[in-house]
Amino acid sequence: MRASTATSDAGIKAVKKDIRVFPIVLAFLMSGFIGLFGETALNVALTDLMQIFNIGSATIQWLTTGYLLTMGVLVPLSGLLMQRFTTRQLFITSLLFSCLGTLIGAVASSFGVLMVSRIIQAVGTALLLPLMFNTILLIFPVEKRGAAMGLVGLVIMFAPAVGPTIAGLLIEALNWHYIFWLSFVFLVMALIIGILTMQNVSETTKPRIDLLSMLLSTLGFGGIVYGFSSAGEGAGGWTSSTVVISLAIGLVALILFTIRQLKIPNPLLDLRAFKYPMFTIGALMVALCMMVILSSMLVLPMYLQVGLAFSTLSAGLILLPASALNGLLAPIMGRLFDKYGPKWIVLPGIVLIAVALWLFSGVTLASSVAFIIMVHVIMMIGVSMIMMPAQTNGLNQLPPQLYPHGTAIINTMQQVFGAIGTAVAVSVMSNGQAKYMSQATNPNDSSLIPLSMTAGVQDAFIFGMIIAFVGFVLSLFIKRVVVNRLN
Repeated sequence: MRASTATSDAGIKAVKKDIRVFPIVLAFLMSGFIGLFGETALNVALTDLMQIFNIGSATIQWLTTGYLLTMGVLVPLSGLLMQRFTTRQLFITSLLFSCLGTLIGAVASSFGVLMVSRIIQAVGTALLLPLMFNTILLIFPVEKRGAAMGLVGLVIMFAPAVGPTIAGLLIEALNWHYIFWLSFVFLVMALIIGILTMQNVSETTKPRIDLLSMLLSTLGFGGIVYGFSSAGEGAGGWTSSTVVISLAIGLVALILFTIRQLKIPNPLLDLRAFKYPMFTIGALMVALCMMVILSSMLVLPMYLQVGLAFSTLSAGLILLPASALNGLLAPIMGRLFDKYGPKWIVLPGIVLIAVALWLFSGVTLASSVAFIIMVHVIMMIGVSMIMMPAQTNGLNQLPPQLYPHGTAIINTMQQVFGAIGTAVAVSVMSNGQAKYMSQATNPNDSSLIPLSMTAGVQDAFIFGMIIAFVGFVLSLFIKRVVVNRLN
């Protein structure tokens, strides 16, 4: 094992000397930006699509649920794929899937065709994101990784931020098809850049594929994501047979998957990465942040539109400043991480998030737009102080042979925890609404809907405060990794 590791490290060093960093990073950033832009941009069109296709909210949610489900199933396989195929092969394949899915969405005339396009898009994104993080780890020396990961963070945070606003403008001026057409143009550009400039930065080892691990991974992660997503849709809630069976199958499969990964010589997802404490803390901090981000991205627009009666475009514009600032701060936080380490960035960050969630838990129908923007800015500054520093510090502790598995684990946890956070937030919000209406003198009075929505939103943000408290406890144990010279 030591000999093979040394060989792998030597190979990585040899590759670093010859690569052209700028075009590789440009291709990844452009394709990553458009992939994540497309993921959130379609959310603002869901209400219009319900009317166009004459379907209900439970059905239209499958455009989101199906995407998350596909990501949850495929991302755990990315560690294996990065060992079996070259960087260039995986990049081009991921872009081809993204282009195909986007093109199908652009010409879709029925819900079924649009659903297929979303699944194909998710395949491309599931291959691209772990590959991007793994490549950044390999082509940048450890003392520059914070800044590089911060640049990636700018893309990851900025794309979802501008997605709803740009989509709102496109829908208002043209129609929802142009969300896909705009994405398609830039994806083709990224594909051309990748074909011309992408280089192989890692060595392929061709590990044996364990079919049982693949089956358990699919059932485990797929069952968990599907179960929580279905619970969040409100059709039967947490007690519905579909949710209970999906979560039970997912939990049992995950336990069996974990046992098998620790026993076989070539695991599909090498869970031995969790033996490194800073990686474990970093992965959990990123996952908890994703719970806060995704749940707030769902709850805040509902509060703005239903509670305060803003239009979709207006809600997107209100949320834009903080989300955009979060993306712009990511490179700065990366450089601060390189200089000062993670503790004095991550710890204040989680405190800011907790304060913002506490302030949000007290919103009313009288809350001003300026107050909402200010609190949202505080929360997203906190997020930018956690995401990339915690992730980079955790990955830095891993030996190079675990980079593909580490990036796959973190991306998988983001999908799973994101689905859990969203589902629980929706459930808490719905229960808060129902409780408010049950206490009303006239529950059928439609004028009470904004008040009930606000009550539900307050409860959802209290749930967010619990997540932030867990993150605060974890942040107390984070410390800067002393990187091995071979790392």
